[in-house]
Amino acid sequence: MVGMSTSRWQTTFMTTCWYLWKWRNKTIFEADFQRPNNPNILIQRFVKDIEDYNLEHLHRGPKVNDTIYVGWKRPHEGWIKLNSDGACKDLGHIFGCGGIFRDADGKWIKGYTKKIGACDALHAEMWGLYLGIEMTWREHFDHLIVESDSKILINMISDKFKFNGNIPILVQRIRKQLRMDWHVKINHAWREGNRSADWLANFSISVNHLNLIILETPPTELQKLMFDDIFGACMPKNVRLIS
Repeated sequence: MVGMSTSRWQTTFMTTCWYLWKWRNKTIFEADFQRPNNPNILIQRFVKDIEDYNLEHLHRGPKVNDTIYVGWKRPHEGWIKLNSDGACKDLGHIFGCGGIFRDADGKWIKGYTKKIGACDALHAEMWGLYLGIEMTWREHFDHLIVESDSKILINMISDKFKFNGNIPILVQRIRKQLRMDWHVKINHAWREGNRSADWLANFSISVNHLNLIILETPPTELQKLMFDDIFGACMPKNVRLIS
């Protein structure tokens, strides 16, 4: 488990107090209110969302808002792109992950999806990326571009994250795979450019088992998103820029 820094301890403490106060009021004023079965996972997810926001938006210097247009980008000729993602439902009680491989034309190569069960949002992202990279190695793809919309995870596997404790096992395994004899590029992707992987991650939650599912053809419901990706469809996103 990742060691907890002082700032994260403070965030977790304040978040826990806020939820306890909220649940106490709901218990008093709402007769049908039921507290979550596993409040720890809900609090961990909320803390991660705060950390993700801070990593994306806290910069030094003056800030200005701007609108950018984000979409999926094809890899260069001879490269394969892996997009992976994690998802959750039921207030963090059930997690899953998924990923998709595409070539330079944006064509589907293979996909995968796996229901995980109870964990936390960051570990769901880790599982999605780990399974995808492991599958890439087995398929003998030697030129790979990896994309995830979890900036924390990308920093972890790129050795840009300072751990205050033991490095998570899945991060160690991913790093070990990346050191093998092949060419890998690692990128952070905005959520708007990672929609196909997000669809597969959410799809994993709907299955009734925890087995890894390898998809040789894309599900019908996913094909529209892939069509948008191939033809360069973009979505607007408000970002803060350093002036």
